Amino acid sequence: MIRYALRCDRGHGFDGWFRSAAGFDSLLSAGQVECSVCGSTVVTKAPMAPAVPAREEAEARPLETPASDPERALAEFRRHVEANSDYVGGDFVTQARAMHDGDIPQRSIHGEARLDEAKKLLEDGVPVAPLPFRSRRKLS
Repeated sequence: MIRYALRCDRGHGFDGWFRSAAGFDSLLSAGQVECSVCGSTVVTKAPMAPAVPAREEAEARPLETPASDPERALAEFRRHVEANSDYVGGDFVTQARAMHDGDIPQRSIHGEARLDEAKKLLEDGVPVAPLPFRSRRKLS
């Protein structure tokens, strides 16, 4: 993975992670790199210096350990969701609709849904929301 400091044509600065330099170039030329602030696809790399942590720092904090307040809040939110709802995997859409229709008892669930399926649920009045993380579990 490679991280670039990026800037859009409106002056917004943001970071982006890419599989490789070639991957970044491919996505950029396809218009698939967007400013995280305004959505502009006119994006360039901003000057940056590589950040290489000292060996002691890298060994002291594994990658899965949150490094900032937002990361800690997201990790706590994930723990809360996983502890207080049932993971239903790819059966999410079916179960959410069945609960909404009164066919099965209400309970908190989380799982996987394609974007078009989630939009259809919302259009039909089923209260769903995307989670800001991917499940650690495999699709069922």
